Amino acid sequence: MANIITGIRIVISVFLLFCPVFSQVFYVLYITAGVSDMADGAVARKTGTVSEFGSRLDTIADIVFVVVCMIKLIPVLNIPLWLFIWIAIIALIKIINIIFGYVMSKELVATHTVMNKVTGIVLFILPLTITRIDLKYSGALVSAVATFAAIQEGHYIRTERCGICHNSNQKL
Repeated sequence: MANIITGIRIVISVFLLFCPVFSQVFYVLYITAGVSDMADGAVARKTGTVSEFGSRLDTIADIVFVVVCMIKLIPVLNIPLWLFIWIAIIALIKIINIIFGYVMSKELVATHTVMNKVTGIVLFILPLTITRIDLKYSGALVSAVATFAAIQEGHYIRTERCGICHNSNQKL
């Protein structure tokens, strides 16, 4: 069942490509995809069907959803240069974390910290608020949370807090 929910997220993400940004249909599909992202892992854990395949499918679904959202949103947003630079710095920190985690453990490491989850939530909410809150404020909030989460993630990887670091193939 969890993998079906994940597969539905992929289909919904593709449908988003054909919806006008900020239309009612866009919002319904966007929210449905977000809820499915939260539901698939919960269903997998509850039913004891967590699997490597499910984890990989979830990662693929996440990538498809994020890429589609970027394709749809970036062209219509007036993103200030300082925010692009901030986002690039966060991405660089995350890349360094991935490399360092791999060097330390010889496998891809994913940290499932509370702050990473908070980042995901505020990032998900961002497009829902973009027509009401100026991007320079909402983008700064999301970037601040993401910066803290990325630095915390790096700290956890470097101090080998194994209770938080997991093999990337696990569905958590």
